[in-house]
Amino acid sequence: MKIRLEQPEDGVGSIRKQEMNRVRITALRQTVYRDLMELYENPIEHACEVVEGQQWISVDGECPEGMCPSAWYSMKEFVASLARGEGNFHDGWMKDPMSAMISCNDGFRPFSFYIEVIE
Repeated sequence: MKIRLEQPEDGVGSIRKQEMNRVRITALRQTVYRDLMELYENPIEHACEVVEGQQWISVDGECPEGMCPSAWYSMKEFVASLARGEGNFHDGWMKDPMSAMISCNDGFRPFSFYIEVIE
């Protein structure tokens, strides 16, 4: 985590401000369970607008514009932690400790997302 010193409006002293990491979110792969969809899902159009390879950048741990709300709900805590400079989830789960692999919570067509800190 980076710390930046800023001068307050009154010009006296300085304020320490935490600089948040930017986090890239990449849609890597989607799995579709057609058998489960036929058994349990009411037919819907445009259930998922995400495409493989699509990327978003989270600034200050916030939801990027255009991100699927359901996918964001699944990953927001991981993105926020990475933005704050935290990582190493689950004691070494990922080869890169400043990353995570998260799936959205769509049980019929889940997408896997790779999230990583970028400079």
